[in-house]
Amino acid sequence: QVRLVESGGGLVQAGGSLALSCTTSGINFSFLDMGWYRQALGKQRGLVARILREGDTYDTDSVKGRFTISRDNAKTTVYLQMNSLEPEDTAVYYCNTIFNGGNYWGQGTQVTVSS
Repeated sequence: QVRLVESGGGLVQAGGSLALSCTTSGINFSFLDMGWYRQALGKQRGLVARILREGDTYDTDSVKGRFTISRDNAKTTVYLQMNSLEPEDTAVYYCNTIFNGGNYWGQGTQVTVSS
């Protein structure tokens, strides 16, 4: 059974930091690309950052220089370190992967940034 479980969200003041984790099971983690997405209230879900199986990373422009995606293949976990948070970063954050033709999402973790 494939499981993706996010954790680490919460309420933080603008300028603060949060570290999200996504622990996975049931997948060949080290062979897969992983992504973090977010969905703000009333908006579509969009990509935040991706990390390829080789370790190459991609960040969307809005988070460049502030967010860092990383992975630990031994722990089958992907991380998102978020610094210099802004109210516009408020959203539910989801991790995602595609495995054996299936598109898998976690349940999400809420991040709220107060001004």
